Amino acid sequence: MSLTQYKTVKPRVQRSELAVPGSNPGMIEKAANSGVDFVFLDLEDAVAPDDKRQARINIIEALNEIDWKAKAITVSVRINSIDTHYMYRDVVDVVEQAGQHLDTILIPKVGVAADLYMLDAMLSQIEEAKHIQHRIGLEALIETAIGMANVESIAASRGRLEALHFGVADYAASNRARTVNIGGLNPDYPGDQWHYAISRMTVACRAYGLRAIDGPFGDFNDPDGYLLAAKRGAALGIEGKWAIHPSQIALAHEVFSPQPEEVNKARQILQALDEAAKAGKGAAALDGRMIDAASARMAENIVSVAEAIQSRKS
Repeated sequence: MSLTQYKTVKPRVQRSELAVPGSNPGMIEKAANSGVDFVFLDLEDAVAPDDKRQARINIIEALNEIDWKAKAITVSVRINSIDTHYMYRDVVDVVEQAGQHLDTILIPKVGVAADLYMLDAMLSQIEEAKHIQHRIGLEALIETAIGMANVESIAASRGRLEALHFGVADYAASNRARTVNIGGLNPDYPGDQWHYAISRMTVACRAYGLRAIDGPFGDFNDPDGYLLAAKRGAALGIEGKWAIHPSQIALAHEVFSPQPEEVNKARQILQALDEAAKAGKGAAALDGRMIDAASARMAENIVSVAEAIQSRKS
C-alpha cells in the first residue's frame, strides 16, 4: 500500500439526508421528528428569490430552538452558490446568529477547489469573532460538468471538507443529458447513465477520506425506483442518499444499514482470520471460500458502520 494515505476526515452516520425548504417552518419541525440521520435546511433551489430573507430567519430560529443533537440528527444548511449575491448573507447571518448549533454547510455547484477556500476563510473569521467552539464542516455538491472535471482536486483540498454529494438534476442539465426522472434511468441508455459520475466521485471521496453521498430521486411515488437507485450507489461505495420526501427515509436506511446476517458474517470473517493469524497463517477458509487481509478490511467496514448506527440509536 502507498505511504500516501488519507484517513477519514469526519465519520458521521449519513444513510439518509432529508431536504427541507427553509421557507417552510412546518416542514422543518416535522423533519426534526422524522428519524432521519441528516437534515439540510435549504436556502437554494427550494426557496424562491423573494423568500430567501425569510427563509434565513426561519432557519436561524430552527437551529436555535430545536435540539437537533437530542434527536440524533446532524443538521446542515445548503447555502446559495457563490456566484449569487445571496451567498454571503446566507453564511454571515446563519453562522453569526446560530453557528453554535450548525454541523455543516452544504455548498451547491462547487466547480473548483478555490470555491471551498472562500467558505473556509469566511467561517474561520466568523467562528473566531463569535467564539464558536466547534469547527463547522463543509460538504460540496458535485453537480456540474466543471465540478466533475475537477472532482479529484476538490476532494484533495480537504480542510473543512467532509463529504461530496452527487447532484444528479443539475449535473444532467449541465451535461445536456436527457433524463425522464431526477435520478432515474433513461430507457434509451443501455445501463445506468449515472454510473461513471457516481463512481468517479466515490473514488475521489475514498482516496481523500471523505463521505460519499448520492443525491435525490425525484419520483417519491416510486419506492421501487428509489431502492434500485440506492442499491446501485451502495454497490459503488455510496454510504447514503437524499430523501426529498419523508417516505424515502426508511428506504435509505434499508439499503445503507448492514443487515444482521451481513454483520454476523463479517464478524465470523474477522474471527476466522484472527485464529489463522495466531496459527501463523495469513489466510483462512470460511464456508468453502478463501479469506485474507482484503476480506478483513471489507468486513471491518461493515462492522464499523453497524457499530456507528447502533451508537446513534443508544
